[in-house]
Amino acid sequence: MSSKKKMLSGIKPTGLLHIGNYFGMMKQSVLLQDEFESTFFIPDYHALTTLHDPLMLKGFVKEVILGYLSVGLDPKKVLLFRQSDVQEHTELAWIFNCIMTVSYLSRGHAYKDAEAKGEEVTVGTFDYPMLMAADILLYDTDVVPVGQDQKQHVEFARDTAEKFNRLFGAAFKLPEARIMEEVATVPGIDGRKMSKSYNNYIPLFASREEIADKVMAIVTDSKGTRPENVYAIHRLLKDASALDPLYEENEGNYKALKEALVEDLDAFIAPMRERRKKLEVEYDIDGLLREGGERAQEIASAKMSDVRAKIGVR
Repeated sequence: MSSKKKMLSGIKPTGLLHIGNYFGMMKQSVLLQDEFESTFFIPDYHALTTLHDPLMLKGFVKEVILGYLSVGLDPKKVLLFRQSDVQEHTELAWIFNCIMTVSYLSRGHAYKDAEAKGEEVTVGTFDYPMLMAADILLYDTDVVPVGQDQKQHVEFARDTAEKFNRLFGAAFKLPEARIMEEVATVPGIDGRKMSKSYNNYIPLFASREEIADKVMAIVTDSKGTRPENVYAIHRLLKDASALDPLYEENEGNYKALKEALVEDLDAFIAPMRERRKKLEVEYDIDGLLREGGERAQEIASAKMSDVRAKIGVR
């Protein structure tokens, strides 16, 4: 049995991967895959809260898998699978629904944001934290690498585990969030958090032309001595000691600074872009998902056998 702590994370398949996904979660996941017993999953059931096109969903699942592999995740070292291949996720989420309260779930950021905007909120959006708690707790997770905005989901999972353990007996570990503070929130080209929903992202595997178009569209703030939105993205790639002289030398010349960012982004993205092209042609994605799903099913089934016994349905 491994003495390593267990780590779990995932990326929702609702669009193209972007550099915010990489610096906010994927980079640290790759760096930590040797330190932890690592599980990475594609939460396609979560995607259904916003995406209702089956062909697009299948395509984005493939996008996430190729993305993981292209940035350096090793399927021989980690467990990689699709959420919908393991039905225990939704079964456990229902059990959690039956012990957690409406008032508690009303604290959820996604629900509160949607309600504040006057949107008609689906049950799935409201209940999102319980399915995520199931995702995390099924695999005895110790650590969840997340961005700052996702920290609440780990807190919900801890609270849910504590309540279940108190009601029915010890079954679940209490996971911890792991956040890299310096890149907890990656800025988008409009200055807000980089997000698919805001359409303010730079694709992780963008061509040079796409990079140039996105960078030239970055909103610049002329109040200071440098364009802060440009600088914030640039700092993901280089240290301040390397960038500050460049920005001082080109003070006020935003075009030159954006061109420098294009060069550095393309140099960073190009090797991963080429790996992705090769993997898309050569790699057996279906076989990888099938094998990963079978391994995850075995783990989840064992956990659910214990859960079912504790609640009295077996």
